[in-house]
Amino acid sequence: MTFIETLRRDWLSNVRADVLAGIVVALALIPEAIGFSIIAGVDPKVGLYASFSMAVIISITGGRPGMISAATAATAVLMVTLVRDHGLQYLLAATVLAGVIQVLAGLCRLGYVMRFVSRSVMTGFVNALAIMIFMAQLPELIGMPWQTYAMIAAGLAIIYLLPRVTRTIPSPLVCIIVLTALTAYLDIDVRTVGDLGALPDSLPVFLMPDIPFTFETLWIILPYSVSVAAVGLLESLLTAAIVDQMTDTGSDKNREAIGQGIANFCTGFIGGMAGCAMIGQSVINVKSGGRGRLSTFVAGGFLLFLILVLSDLVRIIPMPALVVIMIMVSIGTFSWSSLNDLRKHPRRSSLVMLVTVITVVGTHNLALGVGVGVLLSGIFFAWKVAQIFRVTSTLTADGQERDYLVEGQLFFASADDFMAAFDFKEPLKRVRIDVSRAHIWDLTGVNAVDRAVLKFRREGVEVEVVGLNEASTTIMDKLAVHNEPGALEKVFGH
Repeated sequence: MTFIETLRRDWLSNVRADVLAGIVVALALIPEAIGFSIIAGVDPKVGLYASFSMAVIISITGGRPGMISAATAATAVLMVTLVRDHGLQYLLAATVLAGVIQVLAGLCRLGYVMRFVSRSVMTGFVNALAIMIFMAQLPELIGMPWQTYAMIAAGLAIIYLLPRVTRTIPSPLVCIIVLTALTAYLDIDVRTVGDLGALPDSLPVFLMPDIPFTFETLWIILPYSVSVAAVGLLESLLTAAIVDQMTDTGSDKNREAIGQGIANFCTGFIGGMAGCAMIGQSVINVKSGGRGRLSTFVAGGFLLFLILVLSDLVRIIPMPALVVIMIMVSIGTFSWSSLNDLRKHPRRSSLVMLVTVITVVGTHNLALGVGVGVLLSGIFFAWKVAQIFRVTSTLTADGQERDYLVEGQLFFASADDFMAAFDFKEPLKRVRIDVSRAHIWDLTGVNAVDRAVLKFRREGVEVEVVGLNEASTTIMDKLAVHNEPGALEKVFGH
């Protein structure tokens, strides 16, 4: 595909819908960016500048068109201690370094690790995010005046009923406009965006982090940068996979990793905090019709326009209008079919999904939840593969020779079953171990073959291993020791 064709596909194939979706996302980014700045302990403009910078840059460099990146809670919470102990300038330096690490990860093609995230973990991740998005709205729902609940009800009605009449304008955008107009006209006493904090009144400027460039500084920021880079990449790649499914299109995960790194690297130099992909805003974008890179670019550009030019209007946007949108995102993000699937899917798959949800919601740590889910999936997979492993044997008529037939995967989880299948004390002259229906995967499997052969030899039995496939032969030639001088001492220590 030529450059012009790629440009048209990614930027110009859906202009009207992309622009309108970007405007909706920009409005939804403001309270989030301010809230995440407060979490990190910095001025609101740090989060707002980051959201503008991340969205604009990732629209050009990212590997998933239509996905929104900005300042996020996942990265903000990791910076709290750094800001408290060393200040804003160290946060900016850590953001720059995190970007470098993410670029290196992309160049090393670490985006392929997504293939190890099972469907159950993905579903758990999505459901946990939906729950967390809703929980984040509770401060705006609990203990509020009745007007707040009335506006939320009206907003939900607009969002879900308007599409039945027309889809010309995204219903979330209509919701914001109508509720803002009602608040201003009727002078309704509800919380507004202006109550969250001061908006910046100037363009971001390029600046070098004001820190000493020493190894001591590097060791201070490195742990935070590594954590931010890892969590940011994990959330971004998972969000990209979710948007892939929603739009039935593919994306370049390694390019996305590099793009996230470039965006964070540049953001640190204009006074912004680290960020990554946002599942909530990405879902808003997709459900509002955004598909191309233009929607992400408009979201970032219009956000800056809002806070600098239309700040007086932005300040009067009622929080119920934005809460309604996030409730819509929460409802739309949650995989409701997964509740019914709990009865139909294998118990282990359902358990992986539930553990992922519980861990993420309980710790508010997306990386930990996904890590636990992936680990549990791996354990269940290894256990399942080990169950289809077996060893059978036949004894010759004269009782002097026995042939063992090994079937299945020989690795760390099946090595004990492999060893238990042999009777090393049986009075034999010769043993033949046929692995033509087996595959040896790892050092534990090789070591099991070594121990079996040497145990027989220690009893004076002649042993032959036959039927190795090409891959098993390669790993045996490299790691096996049973044919080396002194093999008994190496394996058994005497």
